[in-house]
Amino acid sequence: MLSNIGFPGLILILVIALIIFGPNKLPEIGRAVGKSMKEFKNATNGLTDDIKKEISENDQDKKS
Repeated sequence: MLSNIGFPGLILILVIALIIFGPNKLPEIGRAVGKSMKEFKNATNGLTDDIKKEISENDQDKKS
C-alpha cells in the first residue's frame, strides 16, 4: 500500500502534516512514531526468535 505513494505523494503528506500540526509539534510526533516502530520491530523479532527456537527444539525431540 505505502509503496505506491512515491516521492510527490510523500511531499504532499509532509506538507499537510506540517499545516495540521505545525512546525513545533512535528518533530515530537516524528520521535513518537520512530519509538513506536522500534518497539514493534523489537517485539516482532522476539516473537520470530521464539518461534524459531520452538521449531528447532521440536526437530531435536523428533530426532531423539
